[in-house]
Amino acid sequence: MKHRKKGKKLGRPRDQRRALLANLVKSLFFYEEITTTEAKAKETARWAEKMITLAKVDSVHRRRSIFKIIQDKKVIKKLFDVVAPRYKERKGGYTKIIKLWHRQGDDALMCKLKLV
Repeated sequence: MKHRKKGKKLGRPRDQRRALLANLVKSLFFYEEITTTEAKAKETARWAEKMITLAKVDSVHRRRSIFKIIQDKKVIKKLFDVVAPRYKERKGGYTKIIKLWHRQGDDALMCKLKLV
């Protein structure tokens, strides 16, 4: 049973899944929009929302908490200096998923994940 379990497994072991999602979140903050499959986009949006909420208050503890996941100082600087202040008054819903097309090889639904 999957009671009280959050998140999708994405067909990967835990370490590979975390690395994949960390890289997707890093790319989202760096480029402010990425194109990926629907399942990955939904899971990446969950992670990104939590990090933006943490980044609203600039403290050493919060920077280190986010650094555990992202591990790129330039991206963290952009997150705290550019992205988070943009959403100071917003309570949530920092990302938007736009459905695009079905990928030719496996018919996976491709989506664009972008910061609102």
